[in-house]
Amino acid sequence: MSGRNRVKLCDRCRNTQPAPILYRVKFELGGDWVFVCPQCWTDVSENNPFYVYGGTWKAKKK
Repeated sequence: MSGRNRVKLCDRCRNTQPAPILYRVKFELGGDWVFVCPQCWTDVSENNPFYVYGGTWKAKKK
């Protein structure tokens, strides 16, 4: 059985192109879980005491 492609956009930058990989994170005090692209992930994770990683979402699911 082949994998299926799914579509999801970054919750932070809302890039018009779907991302093949997104990271599920919290990055604000009391913030909700959001999906961010690799570019936004770098911005929200570095030197952030509120950053929590919650997994990786992939467009092509096995």
